[in-house]
Amino acid sequence: MARIPVALQLFSIREECERDLPGALSAVAKMGYEGVEFAGYYGRSAQELRRLLDDLGLKVAGTHTGQDTLRGDQLARTIEFNQILGNRFLIVPWADPTTEAAWAAYAAELTQVQEKLRPLGMHTGYHNHDVEFTPLDGGKTAWDILAANSSPDVVMQLDIGNAIHGGGDARRLLEQYADRALTIHLKEYSATKEAALVGEGDVNWLEVFRICEAAGKTEWYIIEQESYPYPPMESVARALENVRGMRK
Repeated sequence: MARIPVALQLFSIREECERDLPGALSAVAKMGYEGVEFAGYYGRSAQELRRLLDDLGLKVAGTHTGQDTLRGDQLARTIEFNQILGNRFLIVPWADPTTEAAWAAYAAELTQVQEKLRPLGMHTGYHNHDVEFTPLDGGKTAWDILAANSSPDVVMQLDIGNAIHGGGDARRLLEQYADRALTIHLKEYSATKEAALVGEGDVNWLEVFRICEAAGKTEWYIIEQESYPYPPMESVARALENVRGMRK
């Protein structure tokens, strides 16, 4: 069974990246992260970013890219940028349909994008917040509608903490869609702590790892830290150490 590498979603340290992207990426590499997922490019070209990553031995685990970048003439530019970057995963971090029919239509749109990406060995996908687990007008959730109405190779990038916060059953969601969890977000959930690092809250991470590794489809674990018991850089370093400790 292949070991699943761990990346950092750079939104976790966005202020550090804005101040000094090369320095922030260097620190991330020294912590032991094997890759990064982008949420913005800080004014850098794909060539510049690729050089920075290659020099540090970091891979690209994905990008969070707005749906508009996958539409019309922008899609070709987005594909070219990400091919230079060395990225295969174009994940949409937010969409705002409000009905079951609208979510089904959005799933069809993602499928159309995926059909164009498939010959290139690339994937589009969707990243949840909490609202995707609130039942809609017909009683179904946006997450289940999205999965049921999109191509099986559209990535369902489950954010564990967000899902639990929205009332989702992380175990059921992972087991049901394990073959579509090519990348997942390791974000903690705690009912009692305002800021909890991965491994220091209520999530049964050993179960998460077991499900992902048994299915054999997950290519990246991606740590995302949006609340900080320590300064952001220290928080993401400690989170990685916690994950390493749990996986021994």
